[in-house]
Amino acid sequence: MGDIIQLLPDNVANQIAAGEVVQRPASVVKELLENAIDAEATIIKLIVKEGGKTLIQVVDNGRGMSVTDARMSLERHATSKITSADDLFHLNTKGFRGEALASIAAIAHLEMQTRQEIDEVGTMIRIEGGDLITQEVVVTPKGTSIAVKNLFFNIPARRKFLKSTQVEHRHIVDEFHRVAIAHPSIQFYFYSNGSELFNLPAVNLKKRIVRIFGQKTNEKLVPIKEETQLVVIDGFVIKPEYAKKSRGEQFFFVNNRFVKSPYLHHAVNSAFEGLLKPDTYPGYFIFLEVDPESIDINIHPTKTEIKFDDEHSLYAILKSCIKHSLGQFNIRPVLDFNKDPNLDTSYASTQQFGIPPMVSVDRTFNPFSTSEDKKKLGGFKKHTGQWEGMFLDLEGKEEEKDDFSSFTVESELISGSIFTEREGIDRIGVPTFQLKRKYLVSTIKSGMLIIDQGRAHQRILYEKFLSSITIRKTISQQLLFPISLEFSKSEITAIREIKESLIALGFALEFISDTRIEISGIPPLVKESELPTILDELISDYQSEIKSEGYTESEILSKALCKSLAVKTGDILDLESQQALVNSLFGCKESKISPFNKLIYITITDLEIENKFL
Repeated sequence: MGDIIQLLPDNVANQIAAGEVVQRPASVVKELLENAIDAEATIIKLIVKEGGKTLIQVVDNGRGMSVTDARMSLERHATSKITSADDLFHLNTKGFRGEALASIAAIAHLEMQTRQEIDEVGTMIRIEGGDLITQEVVVTPKGTSIAVKNLFFNIPARRKFLKSTQVEHRHIVDEFHRVAIAHPSIQFYFYSNGSELFNLPAVNLKKRIVRIFGQKTNEKLVPIKEETQLVVIDGFVIKPEYAKKSRGEQFFFVNNRFVKSPYLHHAVNSAFEGLLKPDTYPGYFIFLEVDPESIDINIHPTKTEIKFDDEHSLYAILKSCIKHSLGQFNIRPVLDFNKDPNLDTSYASTQQFGIPPMVSVDRTFNPFSTSEDKKKLGGFKKHTGQWEGMFLDLEGKEEEKDDFSSFTVESELISGSIFTEREGIDRIGVPTFQLKRKYLVSTIKSGMLIIDQGRAHQRILYEKFLSSITIRKTISQQLLFPISLEFSKSEITAIREIKESLIALGFALEFISDTRIEISGIPPLVKESELPTILDELISDYQSEIKSEGYTESEILSKALCKSLAVKTGDILDLESQQALVNSLFGCKESKISPFNKLIYITITDLEIENKFL
């Protein structure tokens, strides 16, 4: 048998390496921005077109490169940042693999122009698919400009799996946010399809966050700071009342490098325990400074995962630091040693429902009567409508004290008793009742039907909103006084993309600035007081990964709106509402599964019920 193992050609090896480094256009943005930062640039410009599929260009005013360095930077395993394996554990720079530019050049058309300050002219290099096309002398400003065009042009299979332009653009914006937040002392510009999205001057960290996420973020931030021998913690957390139902504004930076750490995220959640609404997540911008020798950041090609030597101590310090800041700014209750701990309610009991008190009323009690009066009036004639019958001689009638026929119980007031027989109920439909304020129980021919009221209402609203967007016939409730709301630039961009669908749903809105919109009409089911929250959820869901799972814009918005407006667990429904919910559910095209692929109802047959009594 002949030899079958052979060395891969350089172009194939580069394309394989590119698969590790370049996952999507945002990966190219990350590598180029980090290279510009390592070059000590003070001004960095990012230019993209069509979500980075057509063009990604980064221009900086950094040190620039010589002719030799410019050519060597495009070779595999070429770097100026490490000379031995030990250097991997003393890193204070960004990109260091020595494969980024070579990998990018292997799968795109790359053009580089660079010049050092001491040189009069610079160098221009053009590469297509890893092949050098031209290298010549050019007149160019100090620094480096790298333009990446037609990403994955020679790998059609990879290009085919890129998501829509909006999704890829959002990933680029996310990557830009991470780099810009980590380096507030650098001035950043971001242009997309010829429009300026961000113009971020060199400022402090708090102002940088506000410039990115909008002026309203200023009042949400709570500073945190802690310095120990193990770690130095700095940054901000967002007040718990502004927690969102998405994980958008969550940033961890270790030695100014963005990382993802579920373990540290759990520490933040623990610090917020008892302060957040259900199904919401805290926002934070946390910087950790540790000894480079105590971490390993070379465990993943994208360098977003990190390994700590002493995670447990770091967890405890971070949790304590956040708790201290929340208490210091009167957000978290402070310790009171004079308080009786038995009066505290545990966090585990916050979702449990209280039992209404049983109140007994003695209808024979008269505060103006005396024992002398009762003797004079004599016995009480029952069933008489006369006023004299209101008093009762209790002497010699001790046995009547145990007669509870004159007592009534006052229960919680709800509209529509679930057990009271109503006249003409058959005209309403099959009787239903509410169980645990979560389920609707009814009967069917084969047995019993149990419906999750929240999921059922989500299905009903989802099909209604989806129909409104498709047919574009809906009613808008005009507001007496228009509402002005402020958003970040990325959120405004998302609103512009979904404007037509929002109008079809019943929203009447107008853009009055780059960060502010005015709403003069809302759908009938939306409450004016809940408008900011609902819009935040709409934008968040539109920007989330669900967009890349094959859902249309109409489906995403309909899901977000039905989730916000549907009845929740704990809502009390009167009999008419229960009947309407059941009837509307089985009038839907799909009544078994909710819009979020969860079961809406189950059935229990007569046989299953009978077997329980065997």
